[in-house]
Amino acid sequence: MKDEKKYRKWLFWFSFAVAASVVYKMLDNFASITDAIGNFFSIIKPFWHAILIAYLLYLPAKKIESIYAKTKVPLIKNHRRGFSVITVWILVIFIIYIFVSFIFPMISESIGDLASSIPGYYNTTIKALNEAEDGSILHKINQTEFAQKIKNIDIRNIVNNYLSKDRIIEYAEKAFDAAQSLLSVFVTLIVSIYILLERSDIKEFFKRFFKSNLTYNGYNKLARYYKRTNSIFSTYIVGQIFDAILVGTILSIAMTFMKIKYSVVLGFIIGLFNLIPFLGAIIGVGIAILITIFTGGLIKALELGIVALVLQQIDANIINPKILGNRLNISSILIIFGVTVGGAYFGMIGMFLGVPAIALLKIVINDIIDDKLEEKKIQEKQELEDYIEEEMKKYEDIDDFFELQEEQQRKKTPQKYVVHRVKKSTSNKSKKTTNKSKSK
Repeated sequence: MKDEKKYRKWLFWFSFAVAASVVYKMLDNFASITDAIGNFFSIIKPFWHAILIAYLLYLPAKKIESIYAKTKVPLIKNHRRGFSVITVWILVIFIIYIFVSFIFPMISESIGDLASSIPGYYNTTIKALNEAEDGSILHKINQTEFAQKIKNIDIRNIVNNYLSKDRIIEYAEKAFDAAQSLLSVFVTLIVSIYILLERSDIKEFFKRFFKSNLTYNGYNKLARYYKRTNSIFSTYIVGQIFDAILVGTILSIAMTFMKIKYSVVLGFIIGLFNLIPFLGAIIGVGIAILITIFTGGLIKALELGIVALVLQQIDANIINPKILGNRLNISSILIIFGVTVGGAYFGMIGMFLGVPAIALLKIVINDIIDDKLEEKKIQEKQELEDYIEEEMKKYEDIDDFFELQEEQQRKKTPQKYVVHRVKKSTSNKSKKTTNKSKSK
């Protein structure tokens, strides 16, 4: 017995020493460990991108697959999933081709034209400030410290350094370098295709895994949250992208008819910022109005502001609710909070996905509160029943109990429910006794 205790004690201290050595080595080589973790995540980055692409293409692939399931061609019907994935990717490639061939050249040309015109707009603004009459708004603006700082800006140097053709090419090269390499892109595309093809098997695997490792209630709760999460995020992402394209296109067409310069670029900017809920539309329209002041004057900027305001109201009250429905159902304060926190930690992606994340968090918190209230309700009911039983045990004669309850009621003590329950049970007993006597 003593040897066994001694052995256990020795084993404990040996294990503790090994664990301490491992922790020390980990802390001593913390930089190497973080580098290894970072390299691992950079290696699997194409898989994360593939999951995101497959998630975005899941809804259209599912819709096309349901259409192919109704066809009378046996080959397409029997291999409808494969044909649906091929069809989706053909549509994606076609959209990319249209954008690169037609829309991107227009945008790049407008940006180049705008960049080359900025010095002229700047000089015109400075001239208007210097020649402003005393007492006018422009004169007051000219006297401010902010205006003096603007005058000291070497706008040509800024344009040449940051908006020159060489710089734009350099930005484009960096953007393509961000995609890492052609192999990474190829892996992303292939993995996304396989995820779309084998999505049923993947879902079934995770279903069996969680079902085997969680309790019945835990699994049902996880399945419920999965459905809610998928519904919120899929509807939100697809809806916001469609809404942004729609708003940007309509405003581009409207500005073209209004003869506002750089209408395509301004519509693109407004549509891009419209991806960000609540604040994005304000920022995008503000940028467009500011550019229009320089390129078309205050009247054109005012016209653009009115048109954009009317369209934003139609979008916020009619178009957006039709697309998203009532799936989010969160207040404006939570939307601003989600956009702010998401943008602070994850940039543009965080601003875009912060709102559905907040909506999901709200659902989880409300479920927790509902569960707690239900538990409290059951507990109070049980305590009340226990109280009744304890009070009944104190009295041999039921009449004494009722007299006490009536006396407490006269003193306005909250025992009405207790009296009602006891009277009901007593009346039931008296009815049974009466029925028995009658039968005898």
